[in-house]
Amino acid sequence: MPEDNNKNNQDEYEKVCYVCRRSESKAGPMVRMPGGICMCQDCLQKSFDAAITLTGGDFSKLMPGQELPPELMQQYGVPAQKTEKGKDTEGTEEEKSAANGPSQNPGMMNSPFGFSMVMTPEEIQSMLGRRPMPKSVKKAENSEAPKIDMKKMPAPHRIAEMLSEYVVGQDHAKKAISVAVYNHYKRLANGDQDVEIEKSNMLMIGPTGSGKTFLVKTLARLLDVPLAIADATALTEAGYIGDDIESVVTKLLAAADNDVARAEQGIIYIDEIDKLARKRNATQRDVSGESVQQGLLKLLEGAEIEVPVGANSKNAMVPLETVNTKNILFICGGAFPDLEDIIKERLNEKSSMGFGSQLKDHYEKEKDILKYVETEDIRKFGMIPEFIGRLPVIFTLTPMDKDMLIRVLKEPKNAIIKQYRKLLEMDEVKLDFTEDAYVAIAEKALKRDTGARALRSVIEGFMLDIMFEIPKDPNIGSVTITKEYIEGTGGPRIEMRQAMLGAK
Repeated sequence: MPEDNNKNNQDEYEKVCYVCRRSESKAGPMVRMPGGICMCQDCLQKSFDAAITLTGGDFSKLMPGQELPPELMQQYGVPAQKTEKGKDTEGTEEEKSAANGPSQNPGMMNSPFGFSMVMTPEEIQSMLGRRPMPKSVKKAENSEAPKIDMKKMPAPHRIAEMLSEYVVGQDHAKKAISVAVYNHYKRLANGDQDVEIEKSNMLMIGPTGSGKTFLVKTLARLLDVPLAIADATALTEAGYIGDDIESVVTKLLAAADNDVARAEQGIIYIDEIDKLARKRNATQRDVSGESVQQGLLKLLEGAEIEVPVGANSKNAMVPLETVNTKNILFICGGAFPDLEDIIKERLNEKSSMGFGSQLKDHYEKEKDILKYVETEDIRKFGMIPEFIGRLPVIFTLTPMDKDMLIRVLKEPKNAIIKQYRKLLEMDEVKLDFTEDAYVAIAEKALKRDTGARALRSVIEGFMLDIMFEIPKDPNIGSVTITKEYIEGTGGPRIEMRQAMLGAK
């Protein structure tokens, strides 16, 4: 029974060539060598060709006790020794015994280089200085992409409702992303019909703290689809320090448990895409800007690329898998700082004199200026036209105002106020906020100009003393945060447990 279990475990993984690192599905059937090493037929043939070249076709020179060619000894690092039978040899006892004839120890195996050694997988790995081979999951024969059941896929309005439980506002963005995801899977379910539906990649523009990344993370949590989130700031051109462009697909393959067919139906979100804008200085090579945009073109359009399994970059130590990005939906997002100035400059050029004309300062006080964005503005920002053309759906997120920040404090399922209430409930203490306190927190966060991220920094500041002092006194029953405490002109209202029981 144990032997059957070991056989089943071995059948679960593909054999990988120890020389070229190709899997069995790419290189063909493997030849199993002593010590658990596998070699493909191509590498084995190359080894025979090299042996013929070095020995002149006389393979008897490779047998134990025979003199090896100097080229072969130098290539494989064989110690110098006298191989005439019966004479002393230079080296260890094992090398001397090899010169006098084959080893009689059943646990030893004669090496073709004139000495004997124990052929265990661990010692072979140590001898060759290689780390253990990675395992590549064996793909089923004639494997097909999993079929999409549109009856189980929620409709766009249902996706938007689920997003609204966690994301406040941004109704247009939620509508756009819900429709795009729903149409993406209708396209996959359509298959090879008479009308081929093209995919619509998206570009999401919004100020920092407006909820771009949080929107996609929430979508990944709600939908049972492979989704990977990559950061564009770490991407560089091939050959330079940093992540290769194919690493974004590697993350999706890992999210799909190395199932290529399932990964080819997934979604990739590339954050901080604005950091890839073309640099103003043209005297230096732009390895992390325009070059990365050009490299992403083939991914966005759809191409078959080889990605490493279990690593961020290609090397000889890991197997490769071929992934087709034709059916992968790409969502790109970025803050695009200073894009507002480019939009205002374009809009002010249309100002003129006379009736019905607009003043030059008409858009100066416009808070949501990003809603007027056009592809011309994004091109002036530094994105190349070929890259913009592969992102046909462009939508923006509105900046956070005071009312939205107050809603962020109260409404989401994982609101930060609810998180602190849960923390104090563990100490059996009730936490409350007055309405004026909510307004004071929102006004203070609005001045920091970092969107919803400023709320946590503001709350962490005044909750520090409370979280430190509450566990000291077990008689404290409730704490109420007031506007005066937020502004630093007063303190919180604290009620003791006995007073609370008396009031009841």
